[in-house]
Amino acid sequence: MRTRFEDRADAGRQLAARLAHLGGSNAIVLALPRGGVPIAAEIARALHAPLDVLNVRKLGVPWHPELAMGAIGSGGVRVMNDEVVWRTGVTRQQIEAVAREEQRELDRREETYRDGRPAPDLEGRSVILVDDGIATGATVRAAVAVVRAQHPARIVLATPIAQASVAAQLTREVDEVVCAAAPRELYAIGQWYDRFEQLDDSDVRAALATAVATPTAV
Repeated sequence: MRTRFEDRADAGRQLAARLAHLGGSNAIVLALPRGGVPIAAEIARALHAPLDVLNVRKLGVPWHPELAMGAIGSGGVRVMNDEVVWRTGVTRQQIEAVAREEQRELDRREETYRDGRPAPDLEGRSVILVDDGIATGATVRAAVAVVRAQHPARIVLATPIAQASVAAQLTREVDEVVCAAAPRELYAIGQWYDRFEQLDDSDVRAALATAVATPTAV
């Protein structure tokens, strides 16, 4: 498997080849929006599995929003990166302010992306969580916590690129990690893609509408 990607769709096709063993296993593919959606769509198509989203939000350090100090997910899940909190000296008040803002965005996305559809039932299913890259792992840990609370049969984390130390930690938290490349240092996820466009809500809604319209996603 190549360790560089033309775009997210190419990354999805590469990952799908490594996930072929999950075809026909009552699997469901859950994307972390927005970046994980085009990747997950390719995986769902290859596995003939349904596609949906799992909304979680990174909690960025106030003066360095790209640095995750934690993440939140539906159902009141919150995961914090204690090392980042300690190293940056962020206060409890600052954490709560960021969390309130991100909760508003999480609620907005739930309403925007679902169009009244209920969240999928994950009990007893093989859940494939997909993101376009993993740096600190805070966001995917929140996603894993949300999924685990619904008693799936199996949790598989699939991503094209992840920092090696974080990927190693995550192998102890889920049943399987499928990752195409795991460098020791991951400075920018976008550097691993030839094209890494910013996505918007319409991209997510279009991918979900297509999946819902196909016989394999019902």
